[in-house]
Amino acid sequence: MLDRIKASLPSLAPAEQRVGKLVLADPRAFANLPVGELAERAHVSKPTVVRFCRSIGYDGLSDFKLKLAGTVSEGVPFIHRSVDSDDKVGDVLVKVIDNTVAAFLKYRNDASAFAIERAVDALAATWKAGRRIEFFGVGNSGIVAQDAQHKFFRLGVNTVAYSDGHMQVMSASLLGPGDCVVVISNSGRTRDLMDACDIARRNGATTLVITASGSPLASAGHIHLAADHPEGFDRYSPMVSRLLHLMIIDVLATTLALRIGGDRLQPLLKEMKNNLRSKRYA
Repeated sequence: MLDRIKASLPSLAPAEQRVGKLVLADPRAFANLPVGELAERAHVSKPTVVRFCRSIGYDGLSDFKLKLAGTVSEGVPFIHRSVDSDDKVGDVLVKVIDNTVAAFLKYRNDASAFAIERAVDALAATWKAGRRIEFFGVGNSGIVAQDAQHKFFRLGVNTVAYSDGHMQVMSASLLGPGDCVVVISNSGRTRDLMDACDIARRNGATTLVITASGSPLASAGHIHLAADHPEGFDRYSPMVSRLLHLMIIDVLATTLALRIGGDRLQPLLKEMKNNLRSKRYA
């Protein structure tokens, strides 16, 4: 959570930056002080304190302080450790699993239910209108986009995934109001994804971005779902980021399925399963 605040500081207004620095200076005290004293210590107004919390993806001051208190009192029982060239197989096994668990627990503590709800609202509105939901990603994120398309089309959603930059730009050019595009990126700095996101947004489509806080892509979409982790994307393969992105997609797909409702989905999934039986050995 504190890493997320550090990453977000440059993109905040000067007054909100002062609130962020106050959090980083003494997280435990910030979690326990009333809003009036926080505002006085940061030399800002009370509404600015609340705006800061919302700017970095929390529902408000109460939600922010609750998760901050959990972070400083409990911490995360797993830490991220880089894989080294001289690691034995057992070391790699433990590090890869611990790093994944640490990223998942960190996301659980940091995730904004408000941002996720906004994202699901947008996806549900697109589904109800019969419009398109598209997933864009390149490299490892392109694999996540394909997984997302697979999960969403099983729900009866009109969806497609593109991992080629030219196809993304062409498809974004055809989107319009009512459509929705989900852009997935580990670094948040891929030129093709930025271009496609900008085009889709200019054409009136709703843009959701799943990427790191403080990246250019994070501020390019209508809705940002932060996917922050301690793994550097320039070393080995970004395994943790891929798994984190897959989990976020699972959260979105599951929540949308609940919005669609079991009465509508169960017959569809049952028929799909029956039709697939001939594809399997008895």
